[in-house]
Amino acid sequence: MALVASVHVDLGWKLPDMTLSDAEGRSISLRAAAGENGLLVAFTCNHCPYAIAVWPRLIRHAATLKQMGIHTVAVNPNIHPDYLADGIPAMQAKIAAWDIDFPYLVDDTQAVARVFEAQCTPDLYLFDGQGRLFYHGRFDDYWKDEAKVSREELIPAAELMAAGENPPQPQHPTIGCSIKWLNEC
Repeated sequence: MALVASVHVDLGWKLPDMTLSDAEGRSISLRAAAGENGLLVAFTCNHCPYAIAVWPRLIRHAATLKQMGIHTVAVNPNIHPDYLADGIPAMQAKIAAWDIDFPYLVDDTQAVARVFEAQCTPDLYLFDGQGRLFYHGRFDDYWKDEAKVSREELIPAAELMAAGENPPQPQHPTIGCSIKWLNEC
């Protein structure tokens, strides 16, 4: 496990028109998955301790965002023969066990992760209703233990976005396990 941080991506960047399959093989367009007020794209996986620690927050925050007209998709870029815990059968089991009610998508070519310049799991991108990047940062200020969180960051950013305000500054990078790039193993 290599710890890395997300890289800076310019706000205002347009949501790419890309299509992925979910864990059941259904095609889902990122743009079509967006809600009226936006889309959270969360690069994540099953095996990374950072991703595991924030999965409950992702599920809970997705429900809050949905009430705001913002939909969520999770994207797994770690479909890799050396990481069976991140394979499609494991994704299907996680969806069922955790009652995940938003698309958990398979980025088996890692093309989407590369276009987004995603670096780690988790890596969060919040797009507004016009498909422009509004927030690229972390969930909150303490990934490891939710009881020690002193400052929420994703939900307040979404609230600013929904209110038509400017993006929050600064936006702190996420940290997590490096994406398991197919050509680097």
